[in-house]
Amino acid sequence: MKVVAIIQARMNSSRLPGKVLMHLGGETVLARVVRRLRRAGLIEEIVVATTPAAVDQAIVEECRCLRVGVFRGEENDVLDRYYQAARACNAKAVVRITSDCPLIDPQLVDETIAVFQQRCADYGSNLFPRTYPRGLDTEVFTMAALGRAWRDAHAAYDREHVTPYFYEHPELFRLVSKRGPTDCSRFRWTLDTVDDFELLRMTYARFGDQDDFSWGDVIQLIEREPELAELNSHLVQKAWQGV
Repeated sequence: MKVVAIIQARMNSSRLPGKVLMHLGGETVLARVVRRLRRAGLIEEIVVATTPAAVDQAIVEECRCLRVGVFRGEENDVLDRYYQAARACNAKAVVRITSDCPLIDPQLVDETIAVFQQRCADYGSNLFPRTYPRGLDTEVFTMAALGRAWRDAHAAYDREHVTPYFYEHPELFRLVSKRGPTDCSRFRWTLDTVDDFELLRMTYARFGDQDDFSWGDVIQLIEREPELAELNSHLVQKAWQGV
């Protein structure tokens, strides 16, 4: 089963435009995501899925520098963008990652894929229930399930967010979950605001601007320096996928 990670990315973020190409310790946020995902042993290919918009040409150029595949598809119908990107690279299973998660953990990604594979699921994630920090979100689904969602999901919300159709229809899909050993869901490690960026910047700085640290290392860092987590603890998470 060919497992392909598709990273959705665009420049026109509503809250922090251009965030995926902001520099985080000498590398763009997108570069951090790609480099960390490359250490996931169960992923065979990585593709960045962006849009045909002129502003997103900058993402295409960054992908060329990173030597990672890029696909340009529908801007608002992200479900179609994923489906077409997955078809283009002959994926049998797709790992959905968003480009605003520069602390994505390759081992946790592998663990989520492994649960999905071992239990012969249609859809697996580390989101239900949420036990990991926001920013470590990993979803994996079969090409067959993606095709069914692509054909049958018509609501704008389902098309924009790719995966709600799976967990809104548990009677149609076999769903599995990867749960953490403890509840760390109170932490927010995704990039949506300037305060988020400051937390991420300081986190990378604490690790010498390298990206080979784990999510467990970040938890230990926050235990030593709890004021780091306070940088964005006041933020209300933007509604997304009912999570």
